Amino acid sequence: MIFHMTEHGFETETEFGKLHISSDEEKGFRPYQLMVASIAVCGGGVMRKILDKMRMPADDIAVDVKEVVRSQDDASRILKMHLHFTVTGSNITEDKMPRVMELTEKNCSMLQSVIGCIDVVKTFEIDTK
Repeated sequence: MIFHMTEHGFETETEFGKLHISSDEEKGFRPYQLMVASIAVCGGGVMRKILDKMRMPADDIAVDVKEVVRSQDDASRILKMHLHFTVTGSNITEDKMPRVMELTEKNCSMLQSVIGCIDVVKTFEIDTK
């Protein structure tokens, strides 16, 4: 990927179109939003694969980023995130979810990249609709 400077930040061309990144969220995605999104969606995608392998396919997985705590220093780095997974499906069993959560953390490359730097709290609930 090549990022080029623009009047309001940077942009890159992807197969899905241009990605605009800016410190002004009216002009593009803020860098911290992209980082949070990467961690949340990577976790959801890995969880989906794990549930499929465990023969408990999900009809839906919603990842709610309930909290993002940033430092008060100049860099405003992300210190903590709370990801809440709502898993919808008729075959999802409560007793297997702790193992699903453990495997999700172990196999999510974005989450593994920030362990030790960002405290990522992960919770879940099951919706049997």
